[in-house]
Amino acid sequence: MTLRQKLLNKQFLKRLVPYFFIVITLIIVVFNDFFGKEEDYHIYILLFFISMMVWMIRWLVIQIKYILRLKKDKTQAELMHLKSQVNPHFFFNTLNNLYGLVELNPAKAQQLILKLSDMMRYSIYEGQKDWVSLADEITYLENYMDLHKMRYHKTIDIRFEVDVEDPTIKIMPLLLIIMVENAFKHGVERLRKGAFVYIRLNATLKHIDFEIENNFDADEQIDNPGIGLNNLKKRLELVYFKKHELEISSTSAAIYKISLKLTL
Repeated sequence: MTLRQKLLNKQFLKRLVPYFFIVITLIIVVFNDFFGKEEDYHIYILLFFISMMVWMIRWLVIQIKYILRLKKDKTQAELMHLKSQVNPHFFFNTLNNLYGLVELNPAKAQQLILKLSDMMRYSIYEGQKDWVSLADEITYLENYMDLHKMRYHKTIDIRFEVDVEDPTIKIMPLLLIIMVENAFKHGVERLRKGAFVYIRLNATLKHIDFEIENNFDADEQIDNPGIGLNNLKKRLELVYFKKHELEISSTSAAIYKISLKLTL
């Protein structure tokens, strides 16, 4: 008999125990009604009800475990779906830029390809994990901004201030990039000149504060949040439920701000 068969048999016997106890108790009660003492009858009745209670509690525990497992599986499936929506716009645009750059500037194209390769590798492999180090996320953001600097033929004022107490702090992967993508997609890409993106990241062992500020073309501003920000809100609700604060605002001076606070 294999180990797997032994384990299955052991689990099967465990499931039979409550039923066996109930059947034995019923048999004793029936026979005691005919041959036993009347005072013992109440004891057996009590045993019967105790065995029924044990069986009911066990059944409830199994059902609760089953429901919790279904909920966890559903949450994981939803998270995987949301993660798969990250970055397609950026990757497609960068590939289009590379197509024309390969002949014009091969050296610059090679640098872009290496950066893009590192980002795609991180997105595919590390992005599927539950948690990654904050240091890895920072590197991913830096690669993203470096690629944008190489892509554009215009001056962009990009500032990234980082103050991290411990770079090994764990965070959900591909979370911060959504806000950075939003700043470039709806800000930098639509402005001909004077575009800026200011990013501040402060992290302690208990809190992460992430702020991003960018200007935009007021004539093209869309009031409703895009797919990326809706994606962000859903992921925060799933993973950082009641442990996050997300504030989004824009000013009359065509400046867009996003602030995210996480409790670890």
